[in-house]
Amino acid sequence: MLNVLFVLLLLKMISSIAPLGSSFAQAQERVTKLTESGQDEVINASLKFLKEKAKLKAKTANGILGGAIATSTILGVPLGHNGSYHEGPTFAPPLVREAIWNASTNSTTEEGKNLVDPRVFADVGDIPIQDLRNLGISEDRLMNFVSDSVKIVMDHAPLRPLIVGGDHSITFPVVRAISEKLGGPVDILHFDAHPDIYENFDNNYYSHASPFARIMEGKYAKRLVQVGIRSINDAGRQQIEKYGVETHEMRNFAKDRDYLENLTLGTGEGVKGVYVSIDVDSLDPGFAPGVSHIESGGLSFRDILNILQNLKGNIVGGDVVEFNPILDVSNRMTSLVAAKLVRELAAKMSK
Repeated sequence: MLNVLFVLLLLKMISSIAPLGSSFAQAQERVTKLTESGQDEVINASLKFLKEKAKLKAKTANGILGGAIATSTILGVPLGHNGSYHEGPTFAPPLVREAIWNASTNSTTEEGKNLVDPRVFADVGDIPIQDLRNLGISEDRLMNFVSDSVKIVMDHAPLRPLIVGGDHSITFPVVRAISEKLGGPVDILHFDAHPDIYENFDNNYYSHASPFARIMEGKYAKRLVQVGIRSINDAGRQQIEKYGVETHEMRNFAKDRDYLENLTLGTGEGVKGVYVSIDVDSLDPGFAPGVSHIESGGLSFRDILNILQNLKGNIVGGDVVEFNPILDVSNRMTSLVAAKLVRELAAKMSK
């Protein structure tokens, strides 16, 4: 509604200053140009601000005890409108960030890395997704903005992007950015209750149910390993076969466990590293009730950590997505679960 009012106001302003005889089509064209110009200014200002924050974090990481090879760097992407059922993940990044530093625990991960150490862990804040949407930015430009933001983080070694979502649609522009920046495909380890590989779910090219179709058709990933899958239909199975996806369904998890806990990724010819994507609903809802799509019979928290901590490969990026704080329980249990996933993924990525 606000977007419509904004356009009507611009039309009124332009009509008041347009020369006599000007057509309505000309007025519309001027509105479009003014709007796009304003959007460009906001996008460029946002990217410049992110660049300065990334520069500072990189300098800090490099300036301590010989620096670091890889610093896990949180970038919040509060985007939830591509969800098929609930937009609550929009509100997740600030709550996950708060839970990371919750006083009920300490700052040391299970691997013994301390998140207070700026060589291990950095945070460059959230990008202004909702502000840009309020300005009427197109979905294509919004996804390009996400990709550009990720590339800015990667421009500042030793920072590596660890994305806090947001719905799962953001994984596509993130992986695209990483692949383009590194000059080749990555291997992906994907934890989820759903394969998220529909061709075009609900006629939404960027649906949270379709990011891995976008990734695979763009050849941004060479190998896609999915774990925790327990909600899949014929269309999903056809897509999995089409793209040669390695899918480990929960009904077979007991026999797949040993293989998954000794997984090696990122070693294929031309592969530039490993990307880890964790959808919080990969967990059984008993561990994480605050998600939009409840699917019983999922992974335990320890199942995920055993696979992650034993993973062999150079992790170049990752995300934790689909936490829905609106549906969380009163003690914010799921925010703490999502935060620990971020903490342990950060520990695995950093070096």
